[in-house]
Amino acid sequence: MGPKPPVVLYHYDASPISTEIKSILTLKGIPHKRVAVANMPPRPELRMLGISYRRIPVLAIGNDIYCDSALIGPTLERRFPPSEGYGTIFPKRKGGRGSDSGVIKAYSEFYIKKALSVMVSKSIPVHKFGPAFVKDRSEWWGTEIEDAKVLEGQYPYNRSALASHLLLLEEQLEDGREWLMDTESPSLADISAHLIFNWVRFFKALRGVYKEHQYPNVELWLKRFSEHLEAQQKTSRAVFENISGEEGAKFICSSPHQDPTVTGFDEIEASRLKVALGEIVSVSPSDNGKVPTIGKLVALSRQDVVIETMGTEGRSVICHFPRLEYMVQASSHTRTKL
Repeated sequence: MGPKPPVVLYHYDASPISTEIKSILTLKGIPHKRVAVANMPPRPELRMLGISYRRIPVLAIGNDIYCDSALIGPTLERRFPPSEGYGTIFPKRKGGRGSDSGVIKAYSEFYIKKALSVMVSKSIPVHKFGPAFVKDRSEWWGTEIEDAKVLEGQYPYNRSALASHLLLLEEQLEDGREWLMDTESPSLADISAHLIFNWVRFFKALRGVYKEHQYPNVELWLKRFSEHLEAQQKTSRAVFENISGEEGAKFICSSPHQDPTVTGFDEIEASRLKVALGEIVSVSPSDNGKVPTIGKLVALSRQDVVIETMGTEGRSVICHFPRLEYMVQASSHTRTKL
């Protein structure tokens, strides 16, 4: 196993998706550094890298920065592969059959995070965190929630929806399988689903659902994954060090760019989006947290879009975003050569 560039995770402890990435780092056994940020902007630690993107977590591998967990998980799998002794989040199905990586990614991103997690997040008693947090979450969702009763009025619907989601999970597990996709070890599907279904048991607005209905297979699976993760945490090579934002920026800006995927440019996709190689573009989420990051377009594919931004250390960094659920638009008529 050759030397790997430093891995830096930008997170905050109350972020459930940050917890997901920490679990991936643990299960794969990847040593890393952590930079703690505030639970809402401004986040000067990211501004040091020329990034205005407002979602957390963000992860850097050397000089390459990956935004959105939908990209972070698969990237860690690709850049720290099982063939080099790391764990996997896309294990084979039991019996030695292939891996359902595409289905697992779709389940994690578009079911767990886009459907279930959005519903669950609107059961958080945001008004207990003060006016600034309420304002921030209103801007995030695009809905005014100055009155706590606006969210509380949704709680009965959310409880009913959760009961139905749990029934689907119970059905998936009723054949006695160990993991959700009947894999040899936990997959990204287990990591993402466990995070949400275990997290809601601490929500006053939702936790009663587990007592009002019976989900024996779900309860066993939740316990099984928790024990598996705890065991991995005791033996994993994924040791980490807490560092400051300034230290994180120095690590990243002084590291070489090493991701071999930043070479392609899909002209068909570029023509669809009306952008060109070397053009200044903006990249922003299309659903919520719609804060654009501006940079020079250096790569484009059906999987990701890559731009170059300038950090405060005076060196450029390479920022990767998923294509799905992200808008890519020209932000200037001035085009520069790479």
